[in-house]
Amino acid sequence: MSLVGATRLARFPHLATRRPLARPFSTAAPPRPRSGYARHLIAAGLLSSVAGGSLYAYKNSSVIYADVGGHEANGRVSQVPPPPLSELVRTYIVYSLCSVPFLVDWSPTILSTLMAIPGLKQITEAVVRVTFFDQFVGGDEAEDVVPVLERLRRENKGALFVYSVEVDESAASGAGKLSSSEKPLAHKQIVQENLHCIDVAADFEDRHAHGNAGKGTWVAIKLSALVPDAESLRRLSKFLVDSRPRSNPYIPFPGCPSPSDLDVLASGRPNEALTAADVAALRELREDLAIICERAQARGIRITVDAEHSWYQPAIDAFTLDMMRKFNKLPKAGHASWFGWSKPVEAPSGTFQPLIYNTFQGYLRRTPEYLAQSIAAARAEGYSLGVKLVRGAYHPHEIDIHRASSASRASVTTSSPRSGTHDVSISPDNMPPVWLTKDETDTCYDSSVRMLISLVREDVEACKRTGSPPSIGALFGTHNWDSANLVVDELVKQGLAKSAGDGKVFVSDEAMQRVAVAQLYGMSDELTNHLVERAQASAPFVLKYLPYGNLAEVMPYLSRRAIENKSVLGNGGAARERRRVASAIWTRLFG
Repeated sequence: MSLVGATRLARFPHLATRRPLARPFSTAAPPRPRSGYARHLIAAGLLSSVAGGSLYAYKNSSVIYADVGGHEANGRVSQVPPPPLSELVRTYIVYSLCSVPFLVDWSPTILSTLMAIPGLKQITEAVVRVTFFDQFVGGDEAEDVVPVLERLRRENKGALFVYSVEVDESAASGAGKLSSSEKPLAHKQIVQENLHCIDVAADFEDRHAHGNAGKGTWVAIKLSALVPDAESLRRLSKFLVDSRPRSNPYIPFPGCPSPSDLDVLASGRPNEALTAADVAALRELREDLAIICERAQARGIRITVDAEHSWYQPAIDAFTLDMMRKFNKLPKAGHASWFGWSKPVEAPSGTFQPLIYNTFQGYLRRTPEYLAQSIAAARAEGYSLGVKLVRGAYHPHEIDIHRASSASRASVTTSSPRSGTHDVSISPDNMPPVWLTKDETDTCYDSSVRMLISLVREDVEACKRTGSPPSIGALFGTHNWDSANLVVDELVKQGLAKSAGDGKVFVSDEAMQRVAVAQLYGMSDELTNHLVERAQASAPFVLKYLPYGNLAEVMPYLSRRAIENKSVLGNGGAARERRRVASAIWTRLFG
């Protein structure tokens, strides 16, 4: 069953005919289609109908700020320029819709139904564009996002730039399949778009950054979008889970990658787990990733590899480890002799480390041991470890798939041995791959923060002695106030930041080379602004995960953002966030 390649051209038909990607750089956004006039008329009606009632409701209620994780506003006036009124109203509408569980849970079905009805399709696209698309997506093309990058940089914020094409959950649960002749070009177009994304990010940084340490624009890539059919990744993952020797101590599924994982591709021949098409596609992916990393290295842009569903993750980890071992390779250290320490071998001019970052998900039960083993392996083999630490975005789906798989295995009988097979889950464990409670996830995440920043401090001290480049870097993706403040507090505790009074700190340049914090574009802006003001730095310390892509391409991303908003803003958080935005709207209108 195909998860991506079989449906990609059906969902993104413009990829086969889109204009060449080797276009000159320009900061001016391309002209919008004429349908924009109708879009703005619809937007005006939608905004006016919602804003009036919401502001009246705010006026007759107390103001509650989005103080997730014990944050207190303390009456401080933000130094970040206030957003336009239209943006505040849009944010209020989006958060209001995200707080309705029925709409969020059924949004993929609702959208697919409306998009299939002539007439309603255009109206649906217009409404989605002026609400969710404009809230969470930077634009249709990479050049469209440059004005957003400029605005973020004026606010001393960076960006994690990403061409957002991903597997939607309906596909993961069993979508149809197209013939192989319909899908050969899409993934190669996406590879080229990722190269273009790196160039746009690098051109922007060439105009703004001063040295590699100050570069505040990174690029994220998603591996399932870079193959003709993501089922190839799932089959490789299944092969790796079945063939890897059992680790001691045992690391729960999805396990821990090994340098030998991709040896199965060396011969170019299929086996009992991988078809000839799988092997060809995965070998091509390895070559394409090398091209992407070479471009990133030449242009001085860091790359993060997004985590995906657990049944893709063993393969994704294997490819990411392969890239880190090559492109994060550190110069050989100096050695002691009768004449003192020799100088380390110089790194290539213009390079910096880590270049490649893998994503570690705090909600996975494997993370504590997996992170520890990854650190040990990087030290032993002499490459810099890049860690993007997040909590995780697929928890409900992972639980549902594991339950379905467990029920399927339980139904296996002697007379019908295949009655217990499951098309998606490949976990051999009885427990789901994710922690069962949020407290467990929070504990895992925060303990990882403390360990990583302690290692960063050790690395700073070692590099001062040897003159070698950084051997570890950490990007902390979080919408949790406690965890975000913990990052800053730990920097101070480890001597990597100094208190500047009034709760603010100044982050050292050595820490800036190795540590950053990120939130999703369109979410948790109050937290982002708080971090920008609290953690003073010579370059952007806080990034926004900033996707772009055609509306049809980013629909799965938008559905997941709505689900994440429901999770992040649960337990009354959505109400507090709406009231915070309503407060800003009322103040803007009436003082």
